[in-house]
Amino acid sequence: MTGRLILWLTGVTVAFWLIAAGLGVAVMKDEFDEFFNGSLQETAERLMPLVLDDLARREGPPSPRHFQSEADDLGEEYLVYQVRDATGKILIRSHDAPMEPFDVPLKRGFWENGTYHFYTARAADGMTFVQVADAMDNRTEAVMEGSMALFLPVLVLIPVSILLIWLIVRRALAPVDDLREAIEEKDGGNLAPVPSSMLPRELRPIASSVNRLLNRLHAAFDAEREFTANSAHELRTPIAGALAQTQMLIAELEGPRKRRAQQIELSLANLGHTTEKLLQLARAEAGIGAGTVTVDLARVLELVVTDFERSDPGAGRLHLTREPGAALKGHYSEDAFAIVLRNLIENALLHGDEDEPVTIRLEADGVVRIVNGAAALLPDELAAVRKRFGRGATTSPGSGLGLSIAERLLQQMNAGFEVRSPARGRADGFEVVLRFKTEDAA
Repeated sequence: MTGRLILWLTGVTVAFWLIAAGLGVAVMKDEFDEFFNGSLQETAERLMPLVLDDLARREGPPSPRHFQSEADDLGEEYLVYQVRDATGKILIRSHDAPMEPFDVPLKRGFWENGTYHFYTARAADGMTFVQVADAMDNRTEAVMEGSMALFLPVLVLIPVSILLIWLIVRRALAPVDDLREAIEEKDGGNLAPVPSSMLPRELRPIASSVNRLLNRLHAAFDAEREFTANSAHELRTPIAGALAQTQMLIAELEGPRKRRAQQIELSLANLGHTTEKLLQLARAEAGIGAGTVTVDLARVLELVVTDFERSDPGAGRLHLTREPGAALKGHYSEDAFAIVLRNLIENALLHGDEDEPVTIRLEADGVVRIVNGAAALLPDELAAVRKRFGRGATTSPGSGLGLSIAERLLQQMNAGFEVRSPARGRADGFEVVLRFKTEDAA
């Protein structure tokens, strides 16, 4: 919009300037013609008495050649003239005037051809004529110089006007840019009202409408989060009860019935795991990633790793390292970060090589790396595992939601998310890289 305004305003301004300059040239040409014609007439009329007096004082017939020789030392003339008798014979001429009589009639008034503009003055007796000529090139040169004086400033003013128009338009549209940036920042984790008190009167209705929409979205998200929390409790309780009853039944059965009960136990455990992932996905879609207070995610990282080490038998493979001075402080959600870590560490333990450790490294520039041993994935497989329910070529159990849940939450936290295979500095392995903009880094 700024570019179009600058283009149109500059185009209209330049067009008006050119039209005004063109009209000025036309008026100037008419004024020049009047001035030159007046000069021709005044010169001819003033020459007439002088010429008549000169002719009266001369003895013998006048000789134009003799007059020419007397005027050889004069410079170039702007006006030339010839004095002619009633027969057209040249009596006197200026030194730059042609040797032949002017090809104009011996009549009082103005006349012109392709080379000169003439004025003829007639003596009272009608026997002597003074014809003064002004070269058309002189008039053309004057008009051209005047035109250049009008058009050259326009060429200088065009870039200056573009700059001034750009500055004025940018300043006038600054509130529009502020409103646009404020609206762009809104997402599921940032539903704060758009400030409208400093906006111009024309933009305040837009800000008010956006704020009303944000209020409705905020209420909808709150209802969705409340539903998710209630659903989590309602779903976990019956599944956990059925799983406990099944385990008790297994202890009482023998033979084939016990094996069938164990299959039921496995199915209930998988159902509980899948339900937990779906509830995490629902929470991620509800927008829990953004936070309003400054938190230390490094502490959350240590707590999650400690919890895995206590509850998961295979978590002895976890190796957590932290560079000196490394921190993850910022406006984030601790709950969302914990969900991200649980999914990524669980994937690394479940799908990684059981004989290799899972390394978790917190670096000083706000980067978290999780690396596990595994066969290198092809680019197509690497893209597939990032999609929902994408599992790749693996026989390990799982729902295929872990990476998609983590990526969704990290988007809400404005954190970078990369998956690599092979891992950095290795020919194999799988690496997940999280990049946070911490307050220390800012």
